[in-house]
This record gives sequence, C-alpha cells and structure tokens, in this order.
Amino acid sequence: MKLLKKIDHNILSLLGMYAVVLIAMAILNPSTYYSTLNIKSWIYLFPEYGILTFGMMLCMISGGIDLSLVGIANLVGVVASYMMVNIGGGKECGMGMVIGAIVVGLIIGVLCGAFNGFLIGFLHIPPMLVTLCGLQLYTGIAMIITTGPGITGVPQSYINIANGTIAGIPHTLPLFIIVTLVMSFLLKSTTYGQKVYFLGSNEVASKYSGINNFKVIMTTYMISGFLGAISGILTSSHYGSGKSNYNTSYTLLSLLIVVLGGVHPDGGKGKVIGVTLAIVLLQLISSAFSVLRIDTVITDLVYGLILIAVLVITNIAAKRATKVKTK
Repeated sequence: MKLLKKIDHNILSLLGMYAVVLIAMAILNPSTYYSTLNIKSWIYLFPEYGILTFGMMLCMISGGIDLSLVGIANLVGVVASYMMVNIGGGKECGMGMVIGAIVVGLIIGVLCGAFNGFLIGFLHIPPMLVTLCGLQLYTGIAMIITTGPGITGVPQSYINIANGTIAGIPHTLPLFIIVTLVMSFLLKSTTYGQKVYFLGSNEVASKYSGINNFKVIMTTYMISGFLGAISGILTSSHYGSGKSNYNTSYTLLSLLIVVLGGVHPDGGKGKVIGVTLAIVLLQLISSAFSVLRIDTVITDLVYGLILIAVLVITNIAAKRATKVKTK
C-alpha cells in the first residue's frame, strides 16, 4: 500500500489503460494484434509522433503550447527532400548531401521555433495564436516549395533512416530512447528545467524571482522546433518524400498524449515518464482501431472525446485539490 501511495496516480491510471487495451485485444483479435509484424509496426510508427510530442510537452509545461509542430515537421521534410532531389541528384544523391540536407532541416526547425519564441516571449502574443498562425505559415511555405504535390525521388540512404534496422531493431527506437533520456535530464537535472516548471506555474513570480522569462521561452520553443524537425526528417524518410500535408492529425494526437500523460494544461506540471507511457499507449490504441478496422474518422472522434474527458477530469481534480488546501 505504501508503494502504491508513492506512485503517481496518473501513472497508475495509464497502466490501468494499458491493461484494458491489451486484455481487450487478447480477446477480440489476438492473432493479428500480437503478431510479430504488427508489433514491429508499433516500433516504426510511434517515434515519429512521439518525438514531436515531447516538443508539445515542453511548451505546455512552460505555460504555452506549440500548434505549429506539424507545420515545422512538414516544412523540414520538404526542404530536405528538395535539396536531395533538386540539388543532390535524387536517388543518386551522395551521403554528404543527405547529411547536409538533414542539418539544414534541423536548423530550419530551430529557426521556426526561435520565431515562435520571439513573438511569444518578446512581443507577448498568446502562444496559441502565434503557433496556430505559424502552422499556416510553415505549411504555406512548404506548399510553395512543392508547388502542390510531394517531392519524390530521395535516395535510399535517406529512406533507410526511418525504415532501416540494426540487428532487427528499427533505427527509430534507439533515437526515441535517446530523445526521451535527454528530455528527462533537461527537465529533472538542469536549472533550465527548474525554470520551465517555475515559469509554467507562475509567470509573474518567475519574472520577479530574477528568471529571464524571455530567454526561457526562446529556448523552449527552439527545442520544440528542433524536435519537430527530427519528426519531419523521420516522416519524410518513412514515406520517401516531402509533402506539406503529412500527419495533420498529429496536432490533436500530441495534445491528447501530453494531457493524458499528466501535463497540466495551464503549465507547471508534467513528467517525461508519464508522457512516454502515453505515447506508447496511444500507439496501442491506434493499432487496435486499425486491427478492428475502425474508420479513421471515428478514431479522430474518439481521440477528441478522450481529450475533452481528460481535460474535464483534470479541471475537477484541480478544483478539489484547491478546496482541500484552503480548508
């Protein structure tokens, strides 16, 4: 009992959801759901939106939000593909150009994040407005570069980034683990992480305590843009092309994961372990819907309902906690 009390209630809730999904699929369609092929598909897919979700998590802990992440990811994928196809020679593109395209893509992600951070931290424009406009801006730039259709013909070495394996393990899994560990270290073991939590808890108190809020906001959105860029590289590698409208559902998905993972919508609270568990949980749910042949429209509807339900429960729990403290 003492051990259960020490464990975060949110973690226990997530583990309970894991049990429900896994037991339900063991009854409904175990042969397909637990097949080696299906399990491998989980490992290939969740790092794409998982890494992007960590960017959303960081911004929300700071008291903001980043709705532009999908736009950043697609812009990075388009620019990288354009460089390899139109400058590097397409399928004959050398490794030097592939690395160069990736580096340029990552820099673009950081610059997009810096642009968002400047508008939010210096001009004090609400994060939701800035990043929503940013989503349209970055998507629009990607559309101009592609002139509509996707950019195809990238080299196999680039495609192998998201589709290749090491000793049977997809490249994306160790990358996801590295990002997870780095994010955990940043938030738990650095002064920057402490400042992010403080900023999210009370922006005014953070300012008067001597913290440079603008610097923290800029850093936060630049890291978010960098993570969005990594996701964009993985996505364009996975599909073998750059396109302006890949993974449009990831915005809702990342929001759902972050809130489900225990990040408070108003900021100041959240753990990497909770978000990581939620990332994998959503992959299990998505795979279950796919195996059961549930339409994607219904899937999005269910995700939306889950997000609303979690927000309502979080709000009620916060109000109850406040009442208990005031007694």
